[in-house]
Amino acid sequence: MAQTVPPSIADIHLLAQTLLSRLRVLVDTSTLTVARICSKAGKLDATKLDEHQLISYEIALASADLLAAEAACASVADVAELDARLFFTFTADALGNIVQRLNIIHADLDIDSSALQELAWGAEFTKFRQWTASRSVLGHLGTEVVHEGGNIGNINLADDIVMAHDAFHRFAETVIAPLAEKIHRHDLTVPEEILIGMREMGAFGLSIPEEYGGSASGTVQDLLMMIAVTETLSEASLAAAGSLITRPEILSRALLTGGTEAQKSYWLPKIAIGEPLCAIAITEPDFGSDVASLTFKGTKTEGGWLLDGAKTWCTFAGKAGVLMVVTRTDPDPAAGHRGLSIMLVEKPSFDGHEFNYTQAGGGRLSGRAIPTIGYRGMHSFDLHFERFFVADDRLLGETQGLGQGFYYTMAGMTGGRIQTAARASGVMRAALLTAVRYAKDRKVFGIPLIKQPLTQAKIAKMAALYAACKNLTYAIGARLGDGGAPMEASLVKLLACRSAEIISRDALQLHGGMGYAEESAISRYFVDARVLSIFEGAEETLALKVIAKGLYENALASDHPYDTQHRTQGTYAI
Repeated sequence: MAQTVPPSIADIHLLAQTLLSRLRVLVDTSTLTVARICSKAGKLDATKLDEHQLISYEIALASADLLAAEAACASVADVAELDARLFFTFTADALGNIVQRLNIIHADLDIDSSALQELAWGAEFTKFRQWTASRSVLGHLGTEVVHEGGNIGNINLADDIVMAHDAFHRFAETVIAPLAEKIHRHDLTVPEEILIGMREMGAFGLSIPEEYGGSASGTVQDLLMMIAVTETLSEASLAAAGSLITRPEILSRALLTGGTEAQKSYWLPKIAIGEPLCAIAITEPDFGSDVASLTFKGTKTEGGWLLDGAKTWCTFAGKAGVLMVVTRTDPDPAAGHRGLSIMLVEKPSFDGHEFNYTQAGGGRLSGRAIPTIGYRGMHSFDLHFERFFVADDRLLGETQGLGQGFYYTMAGMTGGRIQTAARASGVMRAALLTAVRYAKDRKVFGIPLIKQPLTQAKIAKMAALYAACKNLTYAIGARLGDGGAPMEASLVKLLACRSAEIISRDALQLHGGMGYAEESAISRYFVDARVLSIFEGAEETLALKVIAKGLYENALASDHPYDTQHRTQGTYAI
C-alpha cells in the first residue's frame, strides 16, 4: 500500500488562504446584514443595537478569530516551521468557531446559510482539518512543543528591541519571579526593589519621547518595544511587574495628545523616571465602562476646581503620586461625554491597603484597597474625594482641555488595549511553559504525562492559541505605531484576554490537584488571567460598544463588503 505523502507548508497555506477568503466574504456579509437591521436612514440606532446584543457579541468574537487567522497565515513565511504548523492548527479551530457563530447569527436572523453550510461541510474544510488538527497532527505538534521546551511564537524584531527584551527578561527572572509568589500569597504591595530596578532600566519612559526624558523615538518600533517588555514582565508577574508600565503609558499618551507644552515639559520627565508613579481613575461605583455617563464632579472655584465623588477600581492609587481623574466639569447631564475633562491630582505615596490625605485647605482624599482573588501587588482602590482642590494648571489642556477628557482618555486607552494584549501573552506563555515542564516530569499510571495523546493535543492547542495571539499583538502593534488600526487593537485585546483564561485553565487542569493548590504558580496565573477580560474595557462593552459598532459603521460607510477599502478598514491586510 502506498504511503500518503504529508502535505507541505505551501499546500496547507494555499488551502488556508482559500478558506479564509471565502469565510471573510461570509463574515462581511453577515456584518453588513446586521448593520442594516440595526440602522435607520443609514445611521445606527441605539435601540436596535441593544435588541441585537447577542448577535453583535457573536460578530465581534468571530471577527477577532478571523483577524487572528488572517494575520497568522500572512506571517507563515516569516516563522519557523513549528510555528507555521501551529498557526494552521489555530486557523482550523478559528474556522470552526467562526462557522458556529455565523450559524447562530443566520438562524436568529433567518439568513440564507447555504454558502456557509457548503463551506463547513465541504471537502476543502474537511481536508484542512485533517491536515492541521487531526489527532495524529496534534500528537506530533504537542510532542514537538514539549521537545522545544515551549519556546514557540518567536517574532522577528529589531536588534535594539531584542536587546531590551533580553535585559528585562533577565531582570524578571532574577528579581521579579522570586518575589512574585510571596507578593501574591501575602497580598503585598509591589516592593521597592522591583520599582528601583524598573526605574533604573527606564521602564516608565518607554512611551515618552526622548525630548521629554523618555526613550521613545517616534517610530513604529516604540510600540513594539513596549509590547516586548510588557510580555516578558507579565510572564514573571502580571500584578507585580507587567502592569506597572500601563498606567504611565496611558497618562503620557493623554498628555501628549492634549497637554499644554508647559504640562508636557513638567510631567513627562517625571513620569519617565517613575517619580511620581501613576494611577488612572475612570470607573465609578455606578458606572463601569460607560464613560459618557460618569458623574464624578468638578466645580469651578477661584484658581482651580473642587472635586467631589467616588471612583473605584483605581489600580495602584495608594502608591501613586499622581492620579489621572476623569471628571465631569459640565454639570449638564445632556453634555454626556462632551462634559468630561481630566484632572491631574497630586497626592503623597502610601504603602499598604488604606490611606487618608487631607489638604491644607481641608480637602480630603481617602482610599481603600479592594480585596481580590488575584492581580495582587498593585491593588485596586475605592477612592473618595471631598472638596479636593486641584489648581487650574492641573486641568489637562487647561482651558482648551475643558470637555475634551473623553477624547484624551481614548487616546491613552488605545495603546493600553494593545499593551493589555501583551500582558495576556505574558500570562499565556507562563502558563504554557509551566504545563510543558509538568507534562515532562509527571507520570500517571506509570506513563509520562506527555506520552498521553490527550495531553499532547491539549499542549498543541494551547501553543497554537498562544502563538496566534502573540503574532496578532505584534502585527496590530506595528499598525498602531504607524498611526492606524485602533479598532483592531480592541479585537486583539478581546481575543488575547479570553485566550489567557483558556490556556491558564487548561494548564491548571493538566496539573490535577496540584494545580488547585496555592503553592503552585499555575494557580496564580489562573486567577490573574481572569482579570484581563474585565479591565481596560470589559469584554462585553468592548465587543458591543467598540468592536461591533465600529464594524457596523465601516460596513454602512461602504455598503460593499467585498471591496478593497472595506477589507483593509476592518481586517488585517493580507
